[in-house]
Amino acid sequence: MLAWAACAAGLAWYCTQIARQITYVTLADGRQQERRLPLLFRLLLPFVPNLDSVVSRPSFAKARDTADRQLVAAGFEGLLSGREFVALKLLAPLVCGAAWFALLRLLVALAPLPFLSDNLGFYLLGGVALFYMYPLFWLRSTRKARHTAIQRALPFVLDLLTLSVEAGMDFMSALQRNCERRKLDPLNEELIRMTREIQVGIPRRVALRNMAHRVDLTDLRSVAQALIQADELGVSIGSMLRIQSDQMRARRFDRAEKLANEAPVKMLGPLLLCIFPAVFIVLLAPILKETLSQLF
Repeated sequence: MLAWAACAAGLAWYCTQIARQITYVTLADGRQQERRLPLLFRLLLPFVPNLDSVVSRPSFAKARDTADRQLVAAGFEGLLSGREFVALKLLAPLVCGAAWFALLRLLVALAPLPFLSDNLGFYLLGGVALFYMYPLFWLRSTRKARHTAIQRALPFVLDLLTLSVEAGMDFMSALQRNCERRKLDPLNEELIRMTREIQVGIPRRVALRNMAHRVDLTDLRSVAQALIQADELGVSIGSMLRIQSDQMRARRFDRAEKLANEAPVKMLGPLLLCIFPAVFIVLLAPILKETLSQLF
């Protein structure tokens, strides 16, 4: 019992120390932005090198490349690689599945419930599948949240750039001032990185393509492509920014209208599960009571 207690205390201390760790990413302008990986990832990352020989095989090449692109789009470039993510997908069901199996056996031993003991294999497989899908769900939700933040900030940034360019500033000066004055958000991070790439000698069109490829968002890709075409054809950047700003605002209105139209459909579930039963009880309870009193 003392040995088990010492192991549990050591494990709890290790988890507590890992949970307190916070990772900061230093941007190109010197400002820092917090990046926090899930606790499960931070607990399993020290064991990832043990699977290097497995995830480095050619059969995992496509999974590694896909994970690399999605991690860059989610803003975790440099913190988590595609190889490490694939290894975590393999480690999570193994380690957490073993802990889940031990917990199920302990519950069966302490409280032998029929529905649990008879379907132990089903619950075990369900837990292993959930632990395997958790990294994918996390990556998808993180990437979607970052894209949503960029979509919300993009029309406002385009309006500011349009006003600055039409007032007489050149595009790069307007972009740098916008990056310095605005708070740090996903769009500002990408714009800061793009401006630093241009300052070190990368052509503007190449920096725009790199940003569109990193973020992998349709709205930002269309803006980057429009600016590239304006740079190649010599079109006024101010008029091009004005057109893109109007289009982004129209797309934002369409998305808001779509969400508003989906709201009544999404409300049917809570209505059917919560409100309708209570209404039926209030309306039908007196009738049922009167009927039962007459019968019995």
